[in-house]
Amino acid sequence: MTHAPDITRPPKDLIDALREIGAATVAGTLGHMGFRNPHMVGPVAQNHGKSIVGPALTLQFLPQRPDLFTEGEYADPETQLHRHVLYHAQQGDVVVVDARGDMSSGVFGDMMSTYFKGRGGAGIVIDGCMRDRPNVEKLDLPLWLRGWTPNYHVQTSIYPNAVNVPIACGGVTVIPGDIIVADDDGVVVLPVAMARKVIEESQKHHDWEEFSRMKLMGGAPLQRYYPLHDDARGEYEEWRKANPKS
Repeated sequence: MTHAPDITRPPKDLIDALREIGAATVAGTLGHMGFRNPHMVGPVAQNHGKSIVGPALTLQFLPQRPDLFTEGEYADPETQLHRHVLYHAQQGDVVVVDARGDMSSGVFGDMMSTYFKGRGGAGIVIDGCMRDRPNVEKLDLPLWLRGWTPNYHVQTSIYPNAVNVPIACGGVTVIPGDIIVADDDGVVVLPVAMARKVIEESQKHHDWEEFSRMKLMGGAPLQRYYPLHDDARGEYEEWRKANPKS
């Protein structure tokens, strides 16, 4: 059997803490920390209202070359590496695929997606396409893709080359084990080493934004309440005492 390395998964407490923080907040916080664009451009939410946080299992595609690749959807299946990334799937994992933005190759379909969901996978992100949309949609598996195609994964111009290696997906470098945060705003890559700081900074904003949102809904001045002006800090603190976090 073809060997592929597993990933090092981040501590569960990081994943749990990030579930309450949206992709936009994570992206903005990372921007202030020097990671200017952690957002993958291309993959978009296919089933709105879904959000996921989990470690990245990565799959890399390359352009086909006749001396490196032998065509065949079912020929010698265990040499087809798109299967092997799924073999690593554990509860909460996210498969992230560099499919080179190709719009004519369906990286996974109904059966592969069913297997992944059965393994407890959290979601799939592809800079490219999937196939078997009617059946895949029945799985209610969170997906971020460029689109859909009836073609199978190696039918046209790309082939799977490596599993759990650094990839580029949607213009962002993804290291195996990076934390993926995805919702209707898009997909954000969060390096594990930056996660605790992101959680800490995001929580500060979340606390006062709840107060500011209430004030703005009542017609209060934007200049005073977003971002929260120092002059309004005491007002916020009094409100927080009267409305403690649950």
